[in-house]
Amino acid sequence: MAAFFALVCTLIVSFLVTRIGSVALSLTGMAQDSARFQAKSAYTGVGFTTSESEQVVNHPVRRRILATLMTLGNVGIAVVIASMMGTFATIGTNDKDLLLRVVLLSCVLAILWVIGTRRWFDQGIERLIAYALRRWTHLDIHDYVSLLHLSDGFVVFEICVNEGDWVCEKTLAESMLSAEGVLILGIHRANGKYMGSPNGKTNVHDGDVLTVYGPQSRLEELDLRQQGFQGDTAHRTAIEDQQKSTAEVDDDSEKQ
Repeated sequence: MAAFFALVCTLIVSFLVTRIGSVALSLTGMAQDSARFQAKSAYTGVGFTTSESEQVVNHPVRRRILATLMTLGNVGIAVVIASMMGTFATIGTNDKDLLLRVVLLSCVLAILWVIGTRRWFDQGIERLIAYALRRWTHLDIHDYVSLLHLSDGFVVFEICVNEGDWVCEKTLAESMLSAEGVLILGIHRANGKYMGSPNGKTNVHDGDVLTVYGPQSRLEELDLRQQGFQGDTAHRTAIEDQQKSTAEVDDDSEKQ
């Protein structure tokens, strides 16, 4: 049974390490889904090549986090394989012993899954990792999800501009997206160049990718909006909705 308990302990440690790594990456500004993917990729040594991987390599804290995950992953996977072989190699023909160990292992995995899907677990780990990053690194780490209130219906969204889209071949001043409550954070040009914090004179062209911030429903509608009468009508309606929303917030502030 020693090999079995070693297997269980290794699985628990592996689970905790990847969770801690994903939270640590998210605190450096990465989206949670991307952080979890990169943490699991580094720990298992799969090594997917994506634009997110380049963001990790070019960031000193993220690079340090993934280097640690890679080292721990090499050790953890080797221990899991060795423990798995030791666990089931000693069973022989005892079906009851095999069934017991399979059931126990399944229970452990189920418990890990339940814990891993609980928000309180993420919050507790997040506090610990945030303290560690601020204590032992020289970079200013922020939780951008909280700063941008991304859990309150606001999202950071990418809009791929095609010919015929409502924003295509307009300047940002002409599109008046800020009046809709939509902020343009940056533009990826078709030639690969990135323009951060573009001004009102910036033109939007076919093939651009806009990085925008605002209410999710409005950004999804904007992504589908086409040029013409219906598109212009949708733009005016969005401005009116934003004005009403702003007025309601102002009224609430005055009452308080």
